[in-house]
Amino acid sequence: MSEREQPETTRPAVTPPRSVPDTPASAPGAPPAGLRRELPAEVPPAAPRTASGRTGASEAPRMTHPPQVSQKPQASETPAADGPAEPELTGRRRLVNGLWPPRVTRAQLIVALLLFGLGFGLAVQVASTSDTDSALRGARQEDLVRILDELDDRTERLEDEKQGLEKQREELENSSDQAEEARRQTIEKERQLGVLAGTVAAQGPGIEMTIEDTKGTVESDMLLDAIQELRAAGAEAIQVNGVRVVAGTYLSDADGGVSVDGNKIKSPYRFKVIGKPQDLEPALNIPGGVVQTLEKEQATVTVERTDKIVVDALRAPKRPDYARSSSR
Repeated sequence: MSEREQPETTRPAVTPPRSVPDTPASAPGAPPAGLRRELPAEVPPAAPRTASGRTGASEAPRMTHPPQVSQKPQASETPAADGPAEPELTGRRRLVNGLWPPRVTRAQLIVALLLFGLGFGLAVQVASTSDTDSALRGARQEDLVRILDELDDRTERLEDEKQGLEKQREELENSSDQAEEARRQTIEKERQLGVLAGTVAAQGPGIEMTIEDTKGTVESDMLLDAIQELRAAGAEAIQVNGVRVVAGTYLSDADGGVSVDGNKIKSPYRFKVIGKPQDLEPALNIPGGVVQTLEKEQATVTVERTDKIVVDALRAPKRPDYARSSSR
């Protein structure tokens, strides 16, 4: 059989190759063509110019996009961290981080407690001083004069007491019989304490004050103010209507009068006071004092000085239940 008469053998269809657009030749070292879709194309090298100044026919069209940036990172660039980059700390933020949370040591805690105690003490002292100053600043002129006179009188009495004690010490040191001198001074001291305690009678210069209460407006607190004023002026012995006034005396209101240590007394109230008359009378007659207060209550007050006042009302000595002399 001839070759022409032989049946043609069926050949498989061959898919023609996909036409690839003409691309300029890649420069040496350029990335594969597959990366062209993701990365910008490189600028092709300029074609050599002809003598006429025109480029050859195979010149590629000029690209308008910017040149490709090198894919490899420079040596000076720092590789990106895996996590998000932390913001740069400012000066204020660094200060806050240094102060909080606080780092307290034992020494710092002790110093803080000492400073707190010192500040609290200073605050209390300043507050007490300011209270005293404000009280005196708001006082009347008459009250300031009275306070000043009382301070002067107390200063004089303390000076006299100091001189008397120094004199007794000198007598004890210079006496030939010190035991006899000590006994004599002990008896004198006992007599003085008996006068103050009301166990012995007393006499001397002083004043007599009479209070006529016809309206019944005088109360126990007014008489107590009079006694306190007399004591502050230097009264050594006081007697009111036959009742001896001592350190433990108390006064209370009663029907139609006043009770002194449980003894009811009525108007007129007669005070017998032993002391320096030049100090006792002005203390009662100062502006805003005892006399002026009683007169506002429609009471009549008379004060007389005398060279001899006899205080003969006595108090029975009371033996203490628990206290004993330390010399035994």
